[in-house]
Amino acid sequence: MKLKITIPYTNLRSMTSLVLLAGVVFSTFTPFAAADESNRQVMVRDITSVEGVRENMLVGYGLVVGLRGTGDRQQTIFTVQTLANAMQKMGVLITPSTVVVKNVAAVFITASLPAFSRPGSKLDVTVSSIGDAQSLEGGVLLMSALHGPDGQVYAEAQGPLVMGGYSAGTGANRKEVNAANVGLIPQGAMVERDTSVDLSGFKTVSLLLRNPDFTTAADIADAVNKEFNKPVATALDSSRVDINVTDASSKSVTTLISRVQNLMLKVHTPAKIIINERTGTIVMGGDVKLSPVSVIHGSLSIQVVTSYDVAGVMPVGMNGPGGDKKGKSGGETMGTLQPIIVPETNLSANEAAAQTMRLDEGANVDELVKGLHAIGTTAHDVVAILQAIRAEGGIQADLEVQ
Repeated sequence: MKLKITIPYTNLRSMTSLVLLAGVVFSTFTPFAAADESNRQVMVRDITSVEGVRENMLVGYGLVVGLRGTGDRQQTIFTVQTLANAMQKMGVLITPSTVVVKNVAAVFITASLPAFSRPGSKLDVTVSSIGDAQSLEGGVLLMSALHGPDGQVYAEAQGPLVMGGYSAGTGANRKEVNAANVGLIPQGAMVERDTSVDLSGFKTVSLLLRNPDFTTAADIADAVNKEFNKPVATALDSSRVDINVTDASSKSVTTLISRVQNLMLKVHTPAKIIINERTGTIVMGGDVKLSPVSVIHGSLSIQVVTSYDVAGVMPVGMNGPGGDKKGKSGGETMGTLQPIIVPETNLSANEAAAQTMRLDEGANVDELVKGLHAIGTTAHDVVAILQAIRAEGGIQADLEVQ
């Protein structure tokens, strides 16, 4: 009898795939040269923000009640203390050591307070468990104060939670989908303090660029000066453009900002390549240019296969006359047979001919992608190739590895 068991173990480093893996994504914009320039025209509102007009972060602490036994455990001291304090404010005195809080969970509440928010405005809030609660599903947030960076109360939050996930079952039969300890309360907070900015006191309107660039800042200033037919705007640096409200002679600051934000101008996209090595994602702008460069791409495949062959059998449990195991006649009897398994390991290495790709002067992203497809690269291969080309000076762009 011969028994053969094959267990493959493969250590494979292959660069011969004919297509890029799905894990690598190229965002290429090669038709820029032939496309209409209007495709790159954007509004000032899309690339800038007004200094002093922004959102503010709010945070609060509270209790979520009405849970179905999925709340904090008895050892979560701060939940018991908070519940005792809340009950005391309602006129009920309780002993914290006797309280069971499995239907209650302590949470942090976060929200963003938009600019020009006034009392009565509604905000969306996010509620997150800070104890050892299993799930906040079905819970209701009790009224909780939301504080700003200055410690002042700007809003009050309360209401039932909307969950994006759930948790069911126990032990090995437990199933969780998304996060069951984080919930949302749409329009769950009401603004209590006026945070609107008085634009009438602005002497200067400052535009802040979301992506700082000296050329774009200068173009914004030129577009504003052309719109008002006089020098009212100045680019201070790569991220700020100041507009003199008095010189603009506008009806109001609001009208001035609206007029400026609706101006169109051409955006100068920086040449940049972003690589995420964990996911194999690569994003390259269409303005990326390459110098003459040659890429030699090799291929090596190593495979290890372990086979188990039965060399024979070995009897175990032999007993002679007078032994412990006897046959019907009391004579010698044989025990069971155990197979002798011998491992055999085979190693094979295959190396294919190297592939060559050449990029000429002025090559763009489209040509690079086609070349990488042609020599059959994988996600990690592309990352290594781009880093090598950048080190050699063949890529005229900023390379950012995340």
